[in-house]
Amino acid sequence: MISQHIVVHGKVQGVGFRATAQLKAKSYGLNGWVKNTNDGNVEMVVEGPEEDVEAFKSVIMEGLNPFAKVSKLEVIDQLEVSRFDDFQIKY
Repeated sequence: MISQHIVVHGKVQGVGFRATAQLKAKSYGLNGWVKNTNDGNVEMVVEGPEEDVEAFKSVIMEGLNPFAKVSKLEVIDQLEVSRFDDFQIKY
């Protein structure tokens, strides 16, 4: 199990990115949260088996949402696993 703090840069607000990310994360069995930031990016913490977290990040970069345009996915930090029990959208 790993936990990563990630910032997604690009056109990722106002396009349904958080809801799509939540659905995709749940489909991989991942836990954590996703939220918009004040600077126009999206921030998330993703926890789960390393191969599933990496697959989720690949899907984000390849085009998770047809209305979003991801320019960069930045892993800010590796965190201790917190054992979230769901993947939530924070407001």
